Amino acid sequence: MRFHTRKWVKPEDLNPNGTLFGGKLLAWIDEELALYTIIQLENSRIVTKHMSEINFRSSARQGDIIEIGIDVVKFGRSSIELICEARNMMTRETIITIASTTMVNLGDDGKPNAHGKTEIEYVKDRIS
Repeated sequence: MRFHTRKWVKPEDLNPNGTLFGGKLLAWIDEELALYTIIQLENSRIVTKHMSEINFRSSARQGDIIEIGIDVVKFGRSSIELICEARNMMTRETIITIASTTMVNLGDDGKPNAHGKTEIEYVKDRIS
């Protein structure tokens, strides 16, 4: 799994228990999945269609640094299926795993549109 993003847990990210609010973490993950998909499919019109079971395994506190990792499971005709993990870089513990997320490529009409991609592409390979 490649870890793409780091987030710093700040006071506004905490729940009443003084730990990272799960909704905040899910928002960070959804944004990272969307950005990853936009880059892979080269289209800014992307939506989250489905997230499978979300497994919270540990938490984080103010000042901790969170890493978000993503891997591609498969490419569909108009979608991409991803797995995701967020981990606490300070404690080395996994905070959350998401077994499957489906992101859908949309056309100008807002409907699913074929993307023609079949494998992960890296920006460095597009440049050369």
